[in-house]
Amino acid sequence: MSFFKVGVTGLVGAGLVASAALSRSVKPRAKRNLVSMAARGGESYDALMKDLETLVKEKECGPILVRLSWHDAGVFSDGKLKGGCPNAAMRFTDGGEGTFGANAGLPDVALGLLKPITEKYVPGTIGHADLWTLAANVAIKVMGGPDIKTRFGRKDAESSGDSAESQAGRLPDGDKEIDHLREIFHPKGFTDKDIVALSGAHTVGKCHLDRSGFDGPWTEAPLKFDNSYFKEMLEKKYEDDKTEKGNPQFKNSETGTIMLISDLALLKDPAFKEHVEKYAADQDAYFADFTTAWVKLQELGCSGLRDSLEARESVSA
Repeated sequence: MSFFKVGVTGLVGAGLVASAALSRSVKPRAKRNLVSMAARGGESYDALMKDLETLVKEKECGPILVRLSWHDAGVFSDGKLKGGCPNAAMRFTDGGEGTFGANAGLPDVALGLLKPITEKYVPGTIGHADLWTLAANVAIKVMGGPDIKTRFGRKDAESSGDSAESQAGRLPDGDKEIDHLREIFHPKGFTDKDIVALSGAHTVGKCHLDRSGFDGPWTEAPLKFDNSYFKEMLEKKYEDDKTEKGNPQFKNSETGTIMLISDLALLKDPAFKEHVEKYAADQDAYFADFTTAWVKLQELGCSGLRDSLEARESVSA
């Protein structure tokens, strides 16, 4: 799982609804209601949480669910580029985010894993974008990370037309240095500390050659969310390496773990390195700062979010 731009792969969308044919008889218009959790069944949220936890544990898919949420929200920019708030536009593949090379492996693999849960709970209990957000936060907790509070009310994209127009300038490249990271994150409202904290999510997952062109896990325990990313970055020796696709990365010869150029760049700037050293020494401090930055990321461009799923707008025939 890399939060950086990756190579193109085939993507699969979901959720396209065919229009009904016109006829002389007019079907009554759907009624839009605010339906409380109690009216739908008070166990809906608890059942959803249990299903997500089971999915993460049985399929060991936590890292890709984290990446799904990251890329759904990460295309937002409040600088020269506009739009791209978390809206699950990636599920459409006729254009936009569903076709971005940076999202390779997400609509086909991640959404494939989520499909049974999506069919069970969307739209009655939760929307697509909120589900992706919640799934990532459940995954982080299941993998040993912080318990992150999820707020709800993101507006789902209705078509690929609601996508960000391009990935350029929105998501960071793994083969770039510090200036590039600041150019990507600062317009979104992130600080240098936020950038380091978010980079620490590389403590889980791995790079896939067929998606990113990079290859290998960052840490020796890629399904455990902790501060190993920072510890290993400081403690290990990394040598220049090239993948089978010719992309530059760094590899530790003893363990096979890797770092990207953008990872080791965090050690080159004192303003970044101080946070790397802090998080390597203090996991609680890392979890606290990651939670702050992560929630900020997941709520980019959103307004009116709620603390619960109650009073969700629903459509009934």
